[in-house]
Amino acid sequence: MMADRTSLTYKIKKAAASPGRVLPYFRRSARNARLKLASSSHTDFYRAVMADETAKDPDRAIGSDSQDSWMWVGELQHTYLLRHGLRPEHRLLDIGCGNMRAGWRLMQYLDPGNYYGVDISPDILIAAQDTVCRFDLRDRLPYLTVIGDLKLRFLPDGHFDVVIAHSVFSHTPISVIGEALAHVGRVLKPSGFFDFTYFEADGPARNFLREDFYYPTQQILDLVRSHGLTAEKMQDWDYAQAKIRVRRP
Repeated sequence: MMADRTSLTYKIKKAAASPGRVLPYFRRSARNARLKLASSSHTDFYRAVMADETAKDPDRAIGSDSQDSWMWVGELQHTYLLRHGLRPEHRLLDIGCGNMRAGWRLMQYLDPGNYYGVDISPDILIAAQDTVCRFDLRDRLPYLTVIGDLKLRFLPDGHFDVVIAHSVFSHTPISVIGEALAHVGRVLKPSGFFDFTYFEADGPARNFLREDFYYPTQQILDLVRSHGLTAEKMQDWDYAQAKIRVRRP
């Protein structure tokens, strides 16, 4: 029988096993409670979380604990897309592009003007601009913009060959994932695909401090299909998060 990770007993056992994590946990919990009270939605809340984390370290804010890790995960995403047919003439939308861990490589590979990066955090997009300058990619005509939600209303129909959202739905309530799925099919070309990652739950759906969300794979697949899209779990993706590919039927 799987342990109930939301139970007090489980949390006490985890604290006893890793006492060094207890104080950071309570600090993070207090910060999140404060930010949640000041936020009108999860997007507002997570935008505030990103502002706080980016001020400390933009790389850590998107989940990389070192520059080597930042480079490696970006290369992993880039290589995977190339294996799956990404070509320079394709238009790519990077939802939750962060400080362009993968984006700078994709921008370097794609034809000028074909990389579109969007994020809910203006702070991390400033760091993304720094990445563009660091790798001298200004001539690739980067498109970077802040968004208030995942409805993608300002983007044209059938415009993108590839849409990605790496480590976005892993920080997103199911209602917001549904919002994205309700609209992403519109911006995809009929032949295009949408890849996203998520934390795979080993039991019921749960979250950690409203920052990290875990879902059973079947729940995500059913949600995708409820929006009239096809979905498959990608078996050749071997990383900390699972990956699902979505297509228009």
